[in-house]
Amino acid sequence: MERVPVLRLNPGSARCSVTGNQQPNTGVSMVMKSSVEEDDAGWSLGVPEKMRSNANWVDITQDFKAACRELNLGELLHDKLFGLFEAMSAIEMMDPKMDAGMIGNQVNRKVLNFEQAVKEGAIRVRDLSLPELIGIIDTCFCCLITWLEGHSLAQTVFTCLYVHNPELIQDPPLKAFCLGLLKLCDIARDKINKAAVFEEEDFQAMTYGFKMANNVTDLRVTGMLKDVEDDLQRRVKSTRSRQGEDRDPEVELEHQQCLALFSRVKFTRLLLTALIAFTKKETSAVSEAQKLMTQAADLLPAIHSTIHHGNQPHNDTTKGDHPIMMGFEPLVNQRLLPPTFPRYAKIMKREEMVEYFSKLIQRIITVCNIISTTNLHGILDFFCEFSEQSPCVLSRSLLQTTFLIDNKKVFGTHLMQDLIKDALRSFVSPPVLSSKCSLYNNPQAKDYIDSFLTHCSRPFCSLIQIHGHNRARQRDKLGHILEEFATLQDEAEKVDAALHSLLLKLEPGRQHLACVGTWVLYHSLRIMILYLLSGFELELYSTHEYYYIYWYLSEFLYAWLMSTLSRADSSQMAEERILEEQQKGRSSKKSKKKKKARPLGKEITMSQAYQNMCAGMYKTMIALDMDGKVRKPQFELDSEQVRYEHRFAPFNSVVTPPPVHYIQFKEMSDLKKYSPPPQSADLYMAASKHFQQAKLILENITSPDAEVNRILKVAKPNIVVMKLLAGGHKKETKALPEFDFSTHKYFPVVKII
Repeated sequence: MERVPVLRLNPGSARCSVTGNQQPNTGVSMVMKSSVEEDDAGWSLGVPEKMRSNANWVDITQDFKAACRELNLGELLHDKLFGLFEAMSAIEMMDPKMDAGMIGNQVNRKVLNFEQAVKEGAIRVRDLSLPELIGIIDTCFCCLITWLEGHSLAQTVFTCLYVHNPELIQDPPLKAFCLGLLKLCDIARDKINKAAVFEEEDFQAMTYGFKMANNVTDLRVTGMLKDVEDDLQRRVKSTRSRQGEDRDPEVELEHQQCLALFSRVKFTRLLLTALIAFTKKETSAVSEAQKLMTQAADLLPAIHSTIHHGNQPHNDTTKGDHPIMMGFEPLVNQRLLPPTFPRYAKIMKREEMVEYFSKLIQRIITVCNIISTTNLHGILDFFCEFSEQSPCVLSRSLLQTTFLIDNKKVFGTHLMQDLIKDALRSFVSPPVLSSKCSLYNNPQAKDYIDSFLTHCSRPFCSLIQIHGHNRARQRDKLGHILEEFATLQDEAEKVDAALHSLLLKLEPGRQHLACVGTWVLYHSLRIMILYLLSGFELELYSTHEYYYIYWYLSEFLYAWLMSTLSRADSSQMAEERILEEQQKGRSSKKSKKKKKARPLGKEITMSQAYQNMCAGMYKTMIALDMDGKVRKPQFELDSEQVRYEHRFAPFNSVVTPPPVHYIQFKEMSDLKKYSPPPQSADLYMAASKHFQQAKLILENITSPDAEVNRILKVAKPNIVVMKLLAGGHKKETKALPEFDFSTHKYFPVVKII
């Protein structure tokens, strides 16, 4: 069977437009012989002009009907290229429940595009009233946010007819705003595409061939917005109340409306100028963007308090929740959507729009702070903390493109290798990076370390990029990047061995064992820990699985992390001692010893607290299971071993630390090896001690941050609950305990009902 382009009938048209690989419709069907390049420019409600002029249309109606007559009722034609997968994703054309293109046929009104609406007088392009302008701008803002939240431009921003062709608009405020809005969309789309940290559920970059005001420069648009802003400011001043003057209610209303429009136009200009600043390569532009965002935030209360001055939309009577008002037509782009199941864009409400902008601005201001972080470990922590807020795709993308600019340099100035070198030096103080060591200027040692640092660049850039993805995708990608870090670990150990043998020849008293390897192992462990903990945040684990997840964390990963941090700390101190001895030999003066703060001190403390929290939860789960208070599934098609192996599958690619297989885990966690085996009351008391230990560790931190306070809020009630359970409280009750993760996303407060 010969394949032909698949066509969809345009209602009211004798021709068909190419839309995908579906069965042709009944009725008049035309097929194009000449191939037409796929070009989304110039699409309108009917057949594009380009296709009309370039195509040679052939009527296949009779051939199609004749072929249909050969099939019996209920028979389907099966092509070898149309299998089960295609059948599952196929849609029934012309069926309103399945075909997005049919929604337009369900409304009674005539759907007009911009030029048609202007011609018929349905919308005005000049002399718009202040309430009309405020209403249009507010609705456009709502559409912009809905687009940033994952809907298509065709169903959001471009449902506003005015942005289809701003050149036809003769009203200066509206024209300037529409051009500004298009520029905002264009710059945001460019930034999001460059950062490449979005998935199909986050963002839709397709423009459907609409012009994004590329014929007008950014400077010209901001200039137009400033001119409108100045005119409105003059009107605001001329209508404001004067002392001792009777106030005319109409003049007061005009003053309020002018102020409302002025706030919106200025907000658009500030937002656009800030995004333009992010496109520059100088770090000074980021500071400028931060100031602009602060100014924009100051305008939001005025915008929120004047929402009622704008014309209010009435909701679309068709499916969805799209506002209908002058200048907006939710179905104008329906023919541009791909032939898929209908997806309704629920446009955000105006009150929610202001709140969203407020949060967006705060996130962008936070993004700007990245330029003050100069070390790699600080940058990684910054990305992790920022990601924990589940930020929007625009702020995530701005953070990525601010960190690594187009020239692939950090903040546009530093090489990634230099950043990695500094991080390695500050973490473990390897002799090869110490200027006082004989290896420092050794060409062979230089080659070893430079080659290693170059190989580190890609995995670390990928790791930082992973933290830019949404939380659910991050976990999946963290599992995959472990393979790259396993390769890096192998190389680090070889580099350490080579540098050690070199150093023994040059300085027999010094060693270079497990320096670079310790640093890579530290990052591998952090990834593994984050991978497991994020499962709690994403609610992936069943209650009966908690015990082996917390066991793996407390007994294995945190134990390894503590050992790694201690080794790095010792290495730093050893290097400091060698440097001090060298200085003593050169100088006869006695130097006063200053007690230096240990750089890894806080991280070691936090790791101890986390380890105790995990150990407490592990013992709690074992004790609850002994008391029959953990619901377990009736395994039929799988088993606990299958689940365990699935949970830890990504760790199989890592050599150090070696993965703990299920049989090893059962042996290591077997309580029968103790004499006598502990009872549930013993385990509750042991869990209570772990929570108590975590509490003591955290309370000794001099300036506790929000994370420390969150863990304390979990540890304190859990100490009490464990002591009650150890004393036999509600032991006979059949009710299962509750695990409340609202205080901390990794550690629950245990509640006995």
